Amino acid sequence: VQLQASGGGVVQAGGSLTLSCSASRRTFGRANIGWFRQAPGKEREFVAAISRSGSRTDYAAPVKGRFTISRDNDKNMVHLQMNRLRPDDTAVYYCAAKEVILTAPLGSHRDDYAYWGQGTLVTVSS
Repeated sequence: VQLQASGGGVVQAGGSLTLSCSASRRTFGRANIGWFRQAPGKEREFVAAISRSGSRTDYAAPVKGRFTISRDNDKNMVHLQMNRLRPDDTAVYYCAAKEVILTAPLGSHRDDYAYWGQGTLVTVSS
């Protein structure tokens, strides 16, 4: 499975940015997708996840209410809409995927995912 994250950039605090993750067509519809981020000098941490059908989502506490994850299975895309960005949101953002059965729980740990994209840098200036 190949994943491609895009949409990173520089934004002022309080602004918005949308990240996108594209995946190979054959597996996308069978995969839960997660977003993680890694700030300089810190461990990679969970941000959000969405089930293969799009019916279930999960968010880390620091982004709940500000970020929205969605997917378009017809276009093999997952989006992460990020609003009210803060300087501590600055990080490299990675999308990850794992093929699962329809009722599989959403994962929030790195080991819950088998495939990773290359990351896209988000910088939030104060």
